[in-house]
Amino acid sequence: MNSLNPAVSTPRSLDPATVAVVTFTVIAWASAFPAIRAGLTALGPIELGAARFAIAAVPSAIFLAIMRPALPGWSDGWRFLLGGLVHVALYTTLLNFGEKTVSAGAASFIININPIITAGLAMLILGERFGPLAWLGTAISFAGIGLIALGEGQGIELSTGVLFILGAALCQSVTAIVQKPLFARHRALTVSAWNMVVGALALSPFLPNAVSQSASASSEALFAVIYLGIVPSLLAYATWTMMLARLPAGRASNFMYCVPPVATLMGFLWLGEAPTALGVLGGVMALGGVVIVNLKR
Repeated sequence: MNSLNPAVSTPRSLDPATVAVVTFTVIAWASAFPAIRAGLTALGPIELGAARFAIAAVPSAIFLAIMRPALPGWSDGWRFLLGGLVHVALYTTLLNFGEKTVSAGAASFIININPIITAGLAMLILGERFGPLAWLGTAISFAGIGLIALGEGQGIELSTGVLFILGAALCQSVTAIVQKPLFARHRALTVSAWNMVVGALALSPFLPNAVSQSASASSEALFAVIYLGIVPSLLAYATWTMMLARLPAGRASNFMYCVPPVATLMGFLWLGEAPTALGVLGGVMALGGVVIVNLKR
């Protein structure tokens, strides 16, 4: 396998291919929040994760069998292992438990403290630069996402569900930092495929229960499970690794601030939840903050 040159794989500007990857990832992950709520009507939190990533792992394993990438040594192997265990198995378990009691819109707000965590870790560990203008954009985006949550009319309580989702955000941030060095030596799709396979294996003890629960699930819940396995998992995890390969970790994670506004739209289209004026204002602020962060970068 040809190694990737970091200087080539991390462009200084947003070329059309990178814009396409970012756009798809945002839309796909935004749709995961209402899909999880729909899937949880029939499957338990861990069972939903097991079914979701069992679906994603099959084509991922086929991809690895066909491409036959070189097996990583221990210096990289632990990073692959952590990606599957933390970014797939633990992340989806915590998020699913959280969404049992937290609405899709509120969950998308909570998970988006992730760019702040990632930016801080990227500065400390990777030495990435995050200047005053970028922090200003981060603050504006964070405030905008807070308005989206307040626009739901229930606010955010520090409940067990919120703590579960905060844990999921931490999983995402840690993995972004730990796996960033892999993209200098491994293809993004290889990293994503191994994440899917390792995560699915970790969740596989719960797969029989998932199959049993699916037998009595509604067609909407089954659609949500299959959709989660293909779009936000198999495809979006792949495009996310492409983002990390093309962009600094902090900058890539900052685009996830676009997820809550898109999730609000998805909630309207899927669940019939009409956004409030406060929610619309928050969405504009969240998107504006992303633009500010990426000025002169």
